Amino acid sequence: MAFSPAKRAGTINGIIFVAIFAAAATMVASIEAISSLGISPLVVGIVIGIFYANTLHNQIPAAWDTGIVFSGKKILRFAIVLYGFRITFQQITEVGIEGFMVSLIMLSTTFILGTWVGQKVFKMDRDTSMLNASGASVCGAAAVLATEPVLKAEEHKAAIAVSMVVLFGTIAMFLYPALYSAGVFDMSNREFGIYVGGTIHEVAQVVAVGGAFGPEASDAAVIVKMTRVIMIAPMLIILGLYLSYSAKKSGNESTAVKLIIPWFAVYFIGMVGFNSLHLIPTDIVNIINEIDTFLLTMAMTALGMGTRFAKFKGLGLAPVYTAGVMFAWLVIGGYFITKWVVATF
Repeated sequence: MAFSPAKRAGTINGIIFVAIFAAAATMVASIEAISSLGISPLVVGIVIGIFYANTLHNQIPAAWDTGIVFSGKKILRFAIVLYGFRITFQQITEVGIEGFMVSLIMLSTTFILGTWVGQKVFKMDRDTSMLNASGASVCGAAAVLATEPVLKAEEHKAAIAVSMVVLFGTIAMFLYPALYSAGVFDMSNREFGIYVGGTIHEVAQVVAVGGAFGPEASDAAVIVKMTRVIMIAPMLIILGLYLSYSAKKSGNESTAVKLIIPWFAVYFIGMVGFNSLHLIPTDIVNIINEIDTFLLTMAMTALGMGTRFAKFKGLGLAPVYTAGVMFAWLVIGGYFITKWVVATF
């Protein structure tokens, strides 16, 4: 146990150590040149964590490792639950059936495509493929963090998925505005906002792209993106059911009898419902969201601290190719699906 008498001091020191790194990541992310690119503290945190893991990891007491693991597991689950304070059911209904359908179609198709292509075409393992797919299909780094404990995946596999989110999410931030301004996307501002919210990886990236084309595009983009975010809960529950069924079918008795339900995802939905009642003043909710961002940054930093480059051997460019296929689907397939949904509903 992390807080047993023998490990308590090391765990606390490890948590403080991660918090210091997370604070540094938060300060770096606040630099205008960084924040203007839509790079969140979460992304900076994992970069700093990975740097530490591959340079200085032998310089701290081994007893602190329990605190680092605690930050990447337990604090992560708590932070995902608090993420519900960013969303209300009213926001989701504002964008209507169009935004909901685009979110649902793009999330499900991208996740299935990424998982299948990763395993069958580029021969990656199941966990790396699914983590890669969750980052592209739902909400970037936060989705990878939420999916990792359901799969019980190794830290370096989640780090690979986050790096793909950073790479292709950054490309999207420059590509989408360029194509829209050039008239390649035959869309109104509202349609473009729905398209952006339904296909770009990170929330911060969606805000940056949508905000460049006025309030109509910005509002639609953010609300559709929030719809995708809330869908992470049912997606994880369905994934848990699938993993349990697969284990039972394969005859793996050690996991077949245990249904894998990510309860933190259920609590997340409950928190969204509570937030929808508007019982807490907006100023307090904003403070909670700031605290939550820091906790997520701690979790991401801890994830990076468990990532050694040596573990990447053998994967080659398979994650890049898989993420590239999903990105092409999001850009091209997402455009036609958005046009079809808007015309149909």
